[in-house]
Amino acid sequence: MKRCRLLKKDFEQLCSALIADPPEGCTSVNLYCQDESRFGLFTRAGKGLTARGVKPVCPFQQVFQYTYLFGAYSPLDGAHFELELPHCSASTFQIYLDQLALERPTELKIVLLDNGAFHKAKKLRWPSNIRPLFIPPYAPELNPAEKIWWRLKRAFNNKTFESLGQLSQFIGTQVNTLTADIVKSICDFDYFRSATANWGIL
Repeated sequence: MKRCRLLKKDFEQLCSALIADPPEGCTSVNLYCQDESRFGLFTRAGKGLTARGVKPVCPFQQVFQYTYLFGAYSPLDGAHFELELPHCSASTFQIYLDQLALERPTELKIVLLDNGAFHKAKKLRWPSNIRPLFIPPYAPELNPAEKIWWRLKRAFNNKTFESLGQLSQFIGTQVNTLTADIVKSICDFDYFRSATANWGIL
């Protein structure tokens, strides 16, 4: 896709423009890949290991209750920040941004994200140390946060949960398995390296 190629080609220039004139108090800069994903009580079916010729039998429930995980992941140093919220909207995204801004408050965060409507809501107030970099429409392959969700959701295959509280505990356990090295190995897309000179100390 032409738009994907343009982002990759212009990535270094776009990042340079975003870190120009950093806010007072910021002493470093980092790149984060941000996204949201839905987790629910409806069983996620997956493969099962069984003997040859034996059909696998897995637990299943059809319950339509959900929670949402907001996350940002740095391909540079493996830092990550997640927040579980009841739904996706401009209001909950604002809560997430405000909390993300408090993590490493002296760090200027370049946040790569998609064009979800609530990401561009007029009522959003972007914290001074967060600057958005939107990927082209319909190009989720440019955002490695999608691969973080793949990893987390594999652990949910063929499992049932009695309540959203139990589900939240399981989500927390899986998030805690994300070490800095794992995040970097998943999120280190080649095109990020064109902007290497922009990262680090301002």
